[in-house]
Amino acid sequence: MAAAGGSSGSNYWEDLRKQARQLENELDLKLVSFSKLCTSYSHNNSREGRADRYSSDTTPLLNGSSQDRMFETMAVEIEQLLGKLTGINDKMAEYANSAGVPSLNAALMHTLQRHRDILQDYTHEFHKTKANFLAVRERENLLGSVRKDIESYKSGCGVNNRRTELFLKEHEHLRKRLLFLQLPWAVLMILQYLMMHGDMMK
Repeated sequence: MAAAGGSSGSNYWEDLRKQARQLENELDLKLVSFSKLCTSYSHNNSREGRADRYSSDTTPLLNGSSQDRMFETMAVEIEQLLGKLTGINDKMAEYANSAGVPSLNAALMHTLQRHRDILQDYTHEFHKTKANFLAVRERENLLGSVRKDIESYKSGCGVNNRRTELFLKEHEHLRKRLLFLQLPWAVLMILQYLMMHGDMMK
């Protein structure tokens, strides 16, 4: 580490601050995009749920799956940026604690505290947004499962009703054929009966 005094120490501190501000700006942009992604997840999945009745069971939910992948990717990127910013803050704290001049040390600690507050705010915002997203995704998955079960039940009932209707029609058709086939035998039996009773009456 560079010495606390002199131009080299000042340049080291300014370089750390520059890195911290750059990471903070990146985190700010990432967190805004991350929040928008998480907010739009429920809305998109609700629209997909309403569209399920018009689509086949083999149609993939591209929006939901792509959002899940984006969520995982962005979460990892933000965690990495938070880790880097934490490392920079640690280096700034190490440098501020080693400064020899009391007035300089106080100024550095004040600046360091502001960077620490920013890091804490970003960390809190990230974990809050992530937890909300996971809760919404879990709820949407449960609702989606219920919707699929209902659609499957309705579809199964429809298939069973159609099968029952076809079975009844086929049964009625066979019954009529049997009656038709049995009709000549019935006529023959009646004729035989009449002939027998006619002979007896003579």
